[in-house]
Amino acid sequence: MSLIRLVLIAPLLALSLASARAGPVVERIKAQNVIRCGGAPRPGLVGVAPDGRAFGLYLDVCRAIGAALLGPAGRMEFQQYDSDKAFGAAREGAVDVSFVSGSEIVEAGLAGRIVPGPPIYFAATALMVAGASPAWHVEDLAGRAICFSQGANSHRHLEAWFASRKLDFTRMGYQEDVELFDAYNARQCEGLAGESTLLAAVRRAGAGRALESRILPEPLAVFPIIAATPTSDAQWTAIVAWAIHSLQRADVASADWAAGGLESLTVKAPELGLADDWQARVVGAAGAYGVIFARNLGEGSPLKLPRGPNAPAQQGGLLAPPYVE
Repeated sequence: MSLIRLVLIAPLLALSLASARAGPVVERIKAQNVIRCGGAPRPGLVGVAPDGRAFGLYLDVCRAIGAALLGPAGRMEFQQYDSDKAFGAAREGAVDVSFVSGSEIVEAGLAGRIVPGPPIYFAATALMVAGASPAWHVEDLAGRAICFSQGANSHRHLEAWFASRKLDFTRMGYQEDVELFDAYNARQCEGLAGESTLLAAVRRAGAGRALESRILPEPLAVFPIIAATPTSDAQWTAIVAWAIHSLQRADVASADWAAGGLESLTVKAPELGLADDWQARVVGAAGAYGVIFARNLGEGSPLKLPRGPNAPAQQGGLLAPPYVE
């Protein structure tokens, strides 16, 4: 056999062996029968009930991803990124899926340690006003007092929104959340800036105490929270991406000239170690994305947030997973 033929055959043999061998993250998940996910605490996305039960959209999506490999018998562990130290597990590659924003990736030093995947949620910063307020749009608060957390992302978004429109407002910045919410509830300011999930939680806390509030419809900013995976395992990265795409595509209804649901994104991927029914197992674990959203953030939850950017693109949202055109 000539040297040229050996050079050509060797890479093919290496590719064949690589495709037959599971990646390190996939091997660990299968061996331990557990998927490990992590994310920063946000109302509706991850939280702990008074009885100690963890819940939220992050956990439902994590459970669904795990079902792709483990089925209904698989276990799930969740790491709350509530401090810089807590992000250490993600930096070390010990978390299988991290649900993180761009700011969290940069601030936690994760950029070179993770593969950014598809968005699982589009967070929005917004303004909330008292139910009886005459303000129905953000611009109605021009010249008015607005409370915000000093230096937070919501503060930067607030400043940018008004500056881009050459409008101004009276600034009332606070360092502590308790002081911030107390000032708003005492009506020392006419608007409260923050992420919509946090505003919805504050709104809920004030309901029934003459503190009814409503969130103004225009967001100050919208940004994605993505599913990130360790750089050590491309096979696992592909499984996570396809699982999330399947959850979101299952949410799209069929039309006369366009297929919807999983029929529009049938993925057969034995090369990834997935059984033929893996997509059905993913959706069956927690429901399609719309069901998950409604249960944790929407009408079926205490937060009562609209789908907004988290609706399918066909309904005016930003979720646009691939499909068979």
